[in-house]
Formats: sequence, structure tokens, C-alpha cells
Amino acid sequence: MKRVDVILAIFLIIATGCGGNKKSNSSNNNTSTVATQDTFITVDVSKKYPLKELILQDIMDVEYIPLESTDEFLCQGVVQAIGKEIILVKNVINDGDIFIFDRNGKGLRKFNRKGQGSEEYIFNLSVFLDEDKGEIYVDEVIRNVLVYDLYGNFLRNIHRDKVKWINASNYNSDFLIARESPSAQKGKDTDNQLFVLISKQNGNVVKDFRIYFEKKIEWGITNHAGNTGAAPRPYPIIPYHDGWLLMEPSSDTIFRISQDYSLSPFMARTPSIQSMKPAVFLLPCIFTDRYHFMETITMEANFLRNEGFPKTQLVYDKKENTLFEYIMLNKDFPEKGLVNFTMQETTNSEIAFWQKMEPHELIEAYAKGQLKGKLKDIAAELQEDSNPVIMLVKYRKVTL
Repeated sequence: MKRVDVILAIFLIIATGCGGNKKSNSSNNNTSTVATQDTFITVDVSKKYPLKELILQDIMDVEYIPLESTDEFLCQGVVQAIGKEIILVKNVINDGDIFIFDRNGKGLRKFNRKGQGSEEYIFNLSVFLDEDKGEIYVDEVIRNVLVYDLYGNFLRNIHRDKVKWINASNYNSDFLIARESPSAQKGKDTDNQLFVLISKQNGNVVKDFRIYFEKKIEWGITNHAGNTGAAPRPYPIIPYHDGWLLMEPSSDTIFRISQDYSLSPFMARTPSIQSMKPAVFLLPCIFTDRYHFMETITMEANFLRNEGFPKTQLVYDKKENTLFEYIMLNKDFPEKGLVNFTMQETTNSEIAFWQKMEPHELIEAYAKGQLKGKLKDIAAELQEDSNPVIMLVKYRKVTL
């Protein structure tokens, strides 16, 4: 394993040109430059690491929320945001419904503003929350971000003007954070990825950050027929304690942006992504006080068999200074392992991620005696047509 090594990490940044040395990581007078960070991890993605089994409840706190099931509140349970008091949920199908539950799973209200009007959304592809302001943001991706209050009343439009940004998240009370759409870079000879802070009031870009790289490495692969494999998409903007991590797959470095807008290297990978064929990407996932969870994904696929893009789940233990592969098990449902941690926007710094648990799966597991604790009690009350149960996984404060 590569130990935490400042000299090696700095060498990687200089050698690969992946940020901050040959070019500024900001593009106007308002933007931030790369700050110095004492230490960060370097991960060798070509190395085989020992496998370890982890128990979810040994690392984090777990809460189960059965979403109330009534004629008005039947839904597919696609959680969009979790605040301190409410949960926003939508359906997989594009029906426009947005459900609001309290933190115990009781249905409070729902609204639907799908339509062609200026105060309506064609698609509610992504929904996020500013609970303190009582505002819900619906991102159509192809057009605008529409802002509503908690009752579905229209407040304003946030327009995409000069920068065609996507992957928006709630940065703080004043700004959204997003990245420039890759489609806006097509046909251009670019060596950087732009990230922006956007005013929630008028959509103006107030700050920007750039991650530089040698050349763009495409996400996915293309077969001889010209079809691109549907590799799972990375999360380019990841919450991290009081700040955010910014990831560009073509760079060898993941950067951290703090609430004071400083940008610094956080994690490096080796070998360089620019040298690997097939490409092996390193994707950050969940970061606790002790553990850094991540995964690698290899750009290999068999189109005829619909197979490919193998993944490896990795975790770095800060206390033991070791890196290993892991299998994560839920002690309340040990027959079903957690394949990996997934990143979502929660609008709640206490929550790492959530997982949707389908009623039919829980009912079957209950009948087989595979469930324990609170989850077993919840499953005993479920019906086949019940709403999903949401498992919340919450950070646990530890001292190293």
C-alpha cells in the first residue's frame, strides 16, 4: 500500500499537471487558488489489496424509516433530499410528483408542477433542498432550476446563461455548487474542468474553480458499432464534513473546497489515468472520521453479454494507515451485503447516505427469519404494496 506521503503526492501533482502548479486553479479575480495541505492519501489503483469484512453498525449509526403508505402517498421511494425535519421523495417515472414526508416517514403533502409553463418543470430530474430557507430546487438539467416553497408555490427561476452547468447541489445559504456540462466542451480542445458557485437569487456565477489535466479521458467505452457502454456515472461533487470534494476523472488528484472557498489537493492516485489502458478510475464515496471509502471502476465491457465495468470497493483506515478491499454487511440483514457506499445530496451533515429497501424483499426476508432488530419489527407490518423503507446511515463521531 502507498503510505501517506507528502513528497510523493507533490511529485504526482507536478508530474501529471493535474492541478495548481503549471496553471492557477482559478480563472478570475474572485476565484480561489490551490492552498497547501499537510498530508493526503495516494492510492495505487493497479495494486491488489487484502479483503476485509466490515459491519455497518460498527462504523455508523443506522435508522430505518418506513414511508407512510396511503392512497395519496403511494410512491416509488426515490429519495432526493433529507433535511433535519423533512424528506423529499419522487418516483422513477417522470410523472412530476414530489412527496414530502417528515423524518418519521409520515406523509405531509405532495405537489406536482409538471408542465410547459414558465413556473413549471418538464422533468424533475433532480430535486434538492434548502431547509433553513424553506426552499425546494427542481433541476431540469436541460433548462433551468425552478425554486418552490415547501408547499409547491413557485418562487423563482435560476437560469443557466453563460455556463451550462449540471450536477448542482446546495453549497450554503447563498450559493449552489455545480460543474460545467461535458456537452459544453465537446469539439473544444480543453485541458480543464470548470466548477462554479452560483447565486441562488439570480443564477450568476460568483466564483469558479478549474481542475487541470493533460487531456480528456472519456468516461465509458465505444464498441465497433459506435455504441457507448453505460458505465455508472461518477459523482463529481462530493460533500465532505464542512466542505466539498471536487473530482474530474481525467485528473490524478481529487481536490477539497472549503466553506471559505480555499481549494487544496486531498487525494492522489497512481498510476496516472493518462497512462492506463484500459482506464481505471478512482471514485471517492463516503468519508468518515476514521474511514475513507472509495471504489475503482475499469473501462472494460462485453457488449454482447451486457457485462463489464468491473468495480473494486476500497477503504482507507486512517487509524491503522492501511488500505484494503471491503465487504460491508448490515447486521440487521446479514444475508444481503452492502455492495458499496453511494453518494447522494442529503442537505444534512449528519447523514452519510441512504438506501431504499423494497417491501417485497423485506417481507420475504422476514418470512425466512433473516431480519433482526428494528428492521424485523418494521417488516412484520409491511404489505406487498407498501412504500419502500428508507435506511439512513449516519456519521458517528470517533476519536482516532
